[in-house]
Amino acid sequence: MSSDIEIAQKATMQRITKVAAKLGIAEEHLEPYGHYKSKLSMAFIDSLQDKPDGKLILVTAMSPTPAGEGKTTTTVGLGDALNHIGKKAMICLREPSLGPVFGVKGGAAGGGYAQVVPMEDINLHFTGDFNAIALANNLLSALIDNHISHGNELGIDIRRITWKRVMDMNDRALRDITVALGGTANGYPREDGFDIVVASEVMAIFCLSRSVKELKERLGNIVFGYTRDGKPLRARDLKAHGAMTVLLKDQLAPNLVQTLENNPAFIHGGPFANIAHGCNTVIATKTALKLVDYVVTEAGFGADLGAEKFLDIKCRKAGIMPNAAVIVATVRALKHHGGVGKDDLNKENLPALEKGLANLERHVKNVKDVYGIPCVVSINRFTADTDAEMAMLSDRIGKLGAKVVVATHWADGGKGAAELAKIVVDLCDQPSKPTFVYDDADTLWDKVKKIATKVYGASDVTADTKVRNRIKELQDAGYGHYPVCVAKTQSSFSTDASLRGAPSGHVVNVREVRLAAGAEFIVMVCGDIMTMPGLPKVPSAEKIDITDDGKVIGLF
Repeated sequence: MSSDIEIAQKATMQRITKVAAKLGIAEEHLEPYGHYKSKLSMAFIDSLQDKPDGKLILVTAMSPTPAGEGKTTTTVGLGDALNHIGKKAMICLREPSLGPVFGVKGGAAGGGYAQVVPMEDINLHFTGDFNAIALANNLLSALIDNHISHGNELGIDIRRITWKRVMDMNDRALRDITVALGGTANGYPREDGFDIVVASEVMAIFCLSRSVKELKERLGNIVFGYTRDGKPLRARDLKAHGAMTVLLKDQLAPNLVQTLENNPAFIHGGPFANIAHGCNTVIATKTALKLVDYVVTEAGFGADLGAEKFLDIKCRKAGIMPNAAVIVATVRALKHHGGVGKDDLNKENLPALEKGLANLERHVKNVKDVYGIPCVVSINRFTADTDAEMAMLSDRIGKLGAKVVVATHWADGGKGAAELAKIVVDLCDQPSKPTFVYDDADTLWDKVKKIATKVYGASDVTADTKVRNRIKELQDAGYGHYPVCVAKTQSSFSTDASLRGAPSGHVVNVREVRLAAGAEFIVMVCGDIMTMPGLPKVPSAEKIDITDDGKVIGLF
């Protein structure tokens, strides 16, 4: 059986100009990065504003497991399937971070015959968007320390600097560091730290901005620290936002690539959903909606994280709403949630499946009843899955009023998801009223409590006095209308990654609160989640290599 990268390397790609022509985009509106990837001109994007929007389809999933679910693969396969049945469609994905590429997951551009290409480029630097985001973030860091070194006219309290440096790599050794050692020429020593690029507020701002003007305004609003008397200090106080915008201006335009079946795809922006808001850029999604009749997009991890943030942050701010949702699951992953170890997932185990189905059932209920989105469950079937297991799954989910469909896009490409595509088209034609989990007018505490109780199945939310006081400070300072972005483990509805299935009655503890004034949301850090991940004992980097003739191998 061919690996994902072997399939991708054998693909017959079309010139990006030909792919763009399917969307009615002339060559003059493209800014090519070689023959097979391009950015769109901002002038062309602006020219689309009066066009009607197509239908928006959200692909989400059950809580992820080491067994894998295939959410990105399903997004790609569904996009190809919609085109296969005669619909004009395209997909919108996030860009892969080098952290998981060299850490746990390997490549992140789909799988099998449902991939986006050029796969190696997409996984390994692409058009430089993440590099530009890191540079803009770290420019602000450099300007902060430089200002302090040259007299500190703003009165920055070096104990209350909240801005961290970033890099696009998992490196636990950089979580907490000391900078400016080595004498007076190097500035004033202070505690600092690194986050991964996808957790940077600059990434969030980049993904939520719809123009260079808005990008610059949001960057200027970043609160990087405080004075000794508690006055917030913003990037514009350092005159940093102009230069930061210069570093990002060319990257703001969406990246156009193609699937293995030569259908168009936007891949742009890439915040994680466990530590950030987990969606591709607003500008890519809104542009796609003007170009085609159906746009398929994904939100990171399970429907408790990515889908909730997609609605409560991205949709709220962008003025868009999904018409339908696809929830991706596998029998293997469900048995894992039922307590089965990874090595035993290929054996039929109906009791474990029955127990694990509670996880998928809660996600379906959340999407249908809490978010108000019509949905279908798409199963990536493995050869070891038995008819009895499939019958149990279909029966249980059917009782919730959702269809279950087996999709074989991994092996068969778009035609393998044709049935799924037809169901999704029907769902898009149904009347629906997607709703937010909380209201803008709710307090910050009420917002996180509603997410925890309505979506996670928790009984309560707790925080120590310091955290509660900080939340009250932000509420009193006028940030109470902001949405909240919960950072927690993706592996469980709780904050304990080891609690599989659908735990209920647990308590969600908020251990840290971060103000993202430029992105305009409040980050609630829960449990032991880290915004700078570490590498596993055996990182994917050990398997990635290059041959003497320059061929990349081991990239998933």
